[in-house]
Amino acid sequence: MISYKDLGLVNTREMFKKAIEGGYAIPAFNFNNMEQMQAIISACVECSSPVILQVSSGARNYANQTLLRYMAQGAVEFAKEMGKNIPIVLHLDHGNSFELCKSCIDMGFSSVMIDGSHLPYEENVALTKKVVDYAHQFDVTVEGELGVLAGVEDEVSSEVAHYTRPEEVVDFVTKTGCDSLAISIGTSHGANKFKPEQCTRNADGILVPPPLRFDILEEIEKQLPGFPIVLHGSSSVPQEYVKIINTHGGALKDAVGIPEEELRKAAKSAVCKINIDSDGRLAMTAMVRKIFVDNPAEFDPRKYLGPARDELKKLYKHKCENVLGSAGTVE
Repeated sequence: MISYKDLGLVNTREMFKKAIEGGYAIPAFNFNNMEQMQAIISACVECSSPVILQVSSGARNYANQTLLRYMAQGAVEFAKEMGKNIPIVLHLDHGNSFELCKSCIDMGFSSVMIDGSHLPYEENVALTKKVVDYAHQFDVTVEGELGVLAGVEDEVSSEVAHYTRPEEVVDFVTKTGCDSLAISIGTSHGANKFKPEQCTRNADGILVPPPLRFDILEEIEKQLPGFPIVLHGSSSVPQEYVKIINTHGGALKDAVGIPEEELRKAAKSAVCKINIDSDGRLAMTAMVRKIFVDNPAEFDPRKYLGPARDELKKLYKHKCENVLGSAGTVE
């Protein structure tokens, strides 16, 4: 059993409390490798933002659970080395079983998500409560989920979205004891979050997705005043990256994300954690593709992963400063 506290990590409890009071959201950035972690930590240190290092089960298998533990510990020391001891959480994204959540808790994660949203309601409650009962013994925080997001990302896949039902949230949180709740109000996984027929086109011909269901969010806030709410599938799919990818050998068709102004509005509410994964993938892929096309003789990984890391850092700073409002919240 490895305690996250020995690694210098924190759980989400105090972090979320401050975010709700301050009207901002904590960035939850997914990572799989060293360059992504470097970009996340350096961006958040430079703009004085807390951060959630988020790992899916697929990323955990890819990176190796032992290496991940030391990478998270390294992230804490890296931040200190840069001159700021920002709060850092290591979080399991979309855990799909009690066994996976338990394994992550035992290996030093400070927060886990148990996603039973695909199960019948009572089974979701029972599974979430089982994870909470185990996690809370070690002061690890737990995120549950009600409602289903459409789209595909990593091992998360659903063709149909089901909005969260506000009338269920009090019962769910009371019975499970979860510390935060992921809801479905129109966000979606992946770079192709919506089908073209679901969108309209603006004056520039760019696809604009349907607006988020802020009415559902407001009703959930009434039912659970002050309770931490989480948005998954919240990448904005910057069209400049899509264009770079597609003009350098890629084939991303009709990739469209969540408008950043809608995320900023959500961050001022009880939404205190916003997950961003696809945007980071797009930024890295855009830079790597560009370098491969512009410099086809290049074969040193540092020469293409370095610029990809720099672009990621720029993206993450923008998210903290201009979208989530988390910049400048760490003294």
